[in-house]
Amino acid sequence: MSNILRIDASARNSGSTTRLLADQLEGRLVEQGYGASVTRRDLNATPPAYLTENWVGANFTDEAERSDEQKALLAGSEELIGEIEAADTIIITAPIYNFAIPASLKAWIDQVTRARRTFRYTEAGPEGLLKGKRAYIVFASGGVPLGSQVDFASGYLRHILGFIGITDVHFIAADGHRMDGEAIARATTAIDGLKQAA
Repeated sequence: MSNILRIDASARNSGSTTRLLADQLEGRLVEQGYGASVTRRDLNATPPAYLTENWVGANFTDEAERSDEQKALLAGSEELIGEIEAADTIIITAPIYNFAIPASLKAWIDQVTRARRTFRYTEAGPEGLLKGKRAYIVFASGGVPLGSQVDFASGYLRHILGFIGITDVHFIAADGHRMDGEAIARATTAIDGLKQAA
């Protein structure tokens, strides 16, 4: 049985294209995983905390030397990282707001991208520590084409996931769906056509 982590970032609870497609994708993956368990994290309902000077100081303090206050500051980050560590597959919804990702999703990324915790620097360069996982990005925009010069989201998401070790990244895109009436249908077809992971 596989473990799926689903991260929702849409500000809308109803009428959200990314939530609709993520529901379909989650169902497909559960079906293929023969009873996969799903952990859901709604960043709109419970936004991650923004980083502060004290948080940064706590993060760069050696674990054995952290005060109780510093441990408390990092507790939320540890919970979010733990969810990723427990997952085999990650679904991240990425509605495009003003050509980029929502602030809540960026806050989540800041909480889970931590030196000496989810990545480290070596003589050969940075190394991601969350390896062996697959990620699906549900990308939806009213008018921004995936991979275009005005898409400041998809390249960043692929890079930051790779930076923490998640290099098996796939996009399910309903890009420009306000102008292209077939965009959502194509995304649904892509979900239906997913093959079971080896």
